[in-house]
Amino acid sequence: MLKKLAQCVGEYKSHAIKTPLYVAGECVFDVIIPFLMAFLIDEGINKGDSGVIIKIGIILIICSILAMFCGVMSGRHAARASSGFAKNLRRKMYHHVQNYSFSNIDKFSASSIVTRHTTDVNNVQMAFQMLTRIAIRAPLMLIFSLIMAFVVNAKLSLIFLAAIPFLGGGLYLIATKAHPIFEKAIKTYDNLNTIVQENVRGIRVVKSYVTENKEIDKFEDVSKDIYNQFSRASKLVSLNNPLMQFTVSTIIVLISWFGGKEIVAGGLTTGEFTSMISYAMQILMSLMILSMILVMMMMARASAERIVEILDEESDITSKENPVTEVKDGSIKFSNVNFSYVKDINKLCLKNVNLEIKSGETVGILGGTGSSKTTLVQLIPRLYDVTTGKLEVGGVDVRDYDIHTLRNEVAMVLQKNVLFSGTIKENLRWGNENATDEELERACKLAQAHDFIMSFPDKYDTYIEQGGTNVSGGQKQRLCIARALLKKPKILILDDSTSAVDTKTDNLIRKAFAEEIPNTTKLIIAQRVSSVQDADKIIVMENGEINAVGTHEELLDSNAIYKEVYESQNQMKGGNL
Repeated sequence: MLKKLAQCVGEYKSHAIKTPLYVAGECVFDVIIPFLMAFLIDEGINKGDSGVIIKIGIILIICSILAMFCGVMSGRHAARASSGFAKNLRRKMYHHVQNYSFSNIDKFSASSIVTRHTTDVNNVQMAFQMLTRIAIRAPLMLIFSLIMAFVVNAKLSLIFLAAIPFLGGGLYLIATKAHPIFEKAIKTYDNLNTIVQENVRGIRVVKSYVTENKEIDKFEDVSKDIYNQFSRASKLVSLNNPLMQFTVSTIIVLISWFGGKEIVAGGLTTGEFTSMISYAMQILMSLMILSMILVMMMMARASAERIVEILDEESDITSKENPVTEVKDGSIKFSNVNFSYVKDINKLCLKNVNLEIKSGETVGILGGTGSSKTTLVQLIPRLYDVTTGKLEVGGVDVRDYDIHTLRNEVAMVLQKNVLFSGTIKENLRWGNENATDEELERACKLAQAHDFIMSFPDKYDTYIEQGGTNVSGGQKQRLCIARALLKKPKILILDDSTSAVDTKTDNLIRKAFAEEIPNTTKLIIAQRVSSVQDADKIIVMENGEINAVGTHEELLDSNAIYKEVYESQNQMKGGNL
């Protein structure tokens, strides 16, 4: 885990190396100062030697300035190293997530991925800064102060050695009890983020159903869980303070007691006793800092494990060695295809699919909710891989293609249409970043989007709010269709993507497809028979299986499911009229 995280230090390695070097320098000067003070008291003040006082005083000032300089520099380099480390870590995680297949993304919730990119990275960043600075300073101060204490008086220094194991054992017990609680609390943040995201995204639904109080209660429940978990952990961690206070007080009392006896016996000078008290405080302060670091490390460890989970997750859909880099045409062939989201042959969503579609054909797909229509088309661009069987595009198994090559030739307009914050032009150019204004207009005319775009004051420069909240559902669908057309794909998949447009506009879109992109294979998932009745063939699906394939007329004569859907929709039209 540490090795994987350390790789993200990258170009900030020099700052990470300089930080402990400056920290070491700061510690050296801080430890020298009490020794010089002892010399100043014994040889200067007690003997009334002004020359020694001036000389040692100047050296003390120089040491203080150098200690301050080293402290400032260590802080600057630590800040740069930790910020750069966090930046690289976020970038590595984000890039890694982009390579995930849908099944990988399904494993982690969206809120969990967001939490790991934010809260968890912040925790690890703080821990990294502590490791390069404070976690170096505290042990060094502890070691240097112990050495100097032994130099001054070895007998009194044994008190420190006796206290360290006692304190270390107590801190270890606290850490082992508190870490699992911190780990659980950080995971609960995922649930909190999920509730907030759902509430913000669905705020119109929440307000229309007047369920604000229900959403508030959900939020309060999770917040209370986080509060309780952190309270439990904090209660354990708070035992650090009384443990430290007890140890500090005991050591000070013992040093004062035995030190006073040494002074009376002539084995210890006043200056040496003062320096021992200073070293005692430095040692104990170092131990207190180490206990604080321990708490931070407990939180950071839980966060680091969650980050590494993201980095260790490998996409189960990758390009093979020497992949095919050209899609010949838009023909599609399913051969005995079975598919399961959980990769269990006993829990199949698609069963024994055999289907052949010629390049340039228009194919309609109908079926009830849960009949796996969307699942079928998601296999074509390898958003998921078939569990068993074979799927070919352009006469080549989709698993033999370079993934980017295949997906560039397959354009999908999904059920959930997504527009991003930015202008209409910027959203359209997701389909082709180099598209000219003329190409944008042509695609929008095919998708019947041009007219409503021109009605906006800023036309194609109209700003789309996050999620496309300032355009209607039908307008959003048409913009997404235009964006897909700009890819100039060999296969175009419309997954119920004209459900929010009127019948007339739907007819115009289908007519434009037939006339303008005749060589593109078009797969249209629809609920309305009128949207697919002119297709070259229509697939009727039921319970993950292909129930029938044929033209509109053939299915009306031979397929009960299709006939029932057609008649029920026509009766509804008649009733409405």
